[in-house]
Amino acid sequence: MKDTTRRTVLKLAAAGAGAAAAAPVARPKKEVTTYVFVTGSNGGATADSELALRGHRTVAVDLPGHAHEGQFHRAYQAPQDLKALATLKSPMAKVRLDDYVEAAVKVVRRVAGYGPVILVGGSLGGATITKVADEVPDLIDTLVYDAAYCCTRLRSPNDYATTPEGRTSLAASLVDGIVADPSAIGAVRINWRSANPKFLDAAKKAFMDEGSEGEFLALLNGLLPDESMLVQGADARGRRDRWGRVRRVYIRHTKDRMIPVALQDRMIREADAATPGNRFRVFSVATSHAPTRQAYREISEILHRLAK
Repeated sequence: MKDTTRRTVLKLAAAGAGAAAAAPVARPKKEVTTYVFVTGSNGGATADSELALRGHRTVAVDLPGHAHEGQFHRAYQAPQDLKALATLKSPMAKVRLDDYVEAAVKVVRRVAGYGPVILVGGSLGGATITKVADEVPDLIDTLVYDAAYCCTRLRSPNDYATTPEGRTSLAASLVDGIVADPSAIGAVRINWRSANPKFLDAAKKAFMDEGSEGEFLALLNGLLPDESMLVQGADARGRRDRWGRVRRVYIRHTKDRMIPVALQDRMIREADAATPGNRFRVFSVATSHAPTRQAYREISEILHRLAK
């Protein structure tokens, strides 16, 4: 389906209304910016209530396989049935990056008629928003990479994770939380509800080292156990003539230990080199990969200021 800009759609609608002279013409509503959020690994569909309180629309994409039904089951409750957790097939088993992109494109198409669209991707969600911009560049006003993967010179998030900048990540320290053979269940399953102190200490350092214990545990309890094995290695590069023409913003997390700031900076440099006429607008927040509530207020402020 050929992409149609929102302005063209509105002009066509106005022309149609004028043709029906006898019909009453509804007063057009004021345009409002819609923020569309795409989560990273193991995340649920979560938007930003602060932006809504400031008069914007916010919506989160419900990614395939991330719906709570199928991800949560009795074996994951307490006391846990670790034997069952090790064998239950995952709803994420065949989910691809293309599936994430299709779901996000549908949301963008639905909201684009209301005003500007700001598409926000966190962490692995950066791979999704890049490919969404390839599909519907004229429906997106701004792409926001929030400590997220932006693949240009290298093919995939996996490729960037193996660079010298990526090897300092603490992602590998989460191995003690894996409770199933990924090849057997078709996904990577992490027991975020584990009480294993070694795992919890490693996860806190990786995700939210400066946060309180309560805030950190609340983060873990909001994560889904399973993530696809197919997304991280998928080709997530954007096309210069489509993704490359959409205005973009990068929010650096300077204390990030999952996607280290050196890796964030490398991806910014490479994207800017790929499209020198459309470079990242860069902001920095002194926070870990998963920001504390206070740090996220800074991110909300940055996002708010991007609205036209």
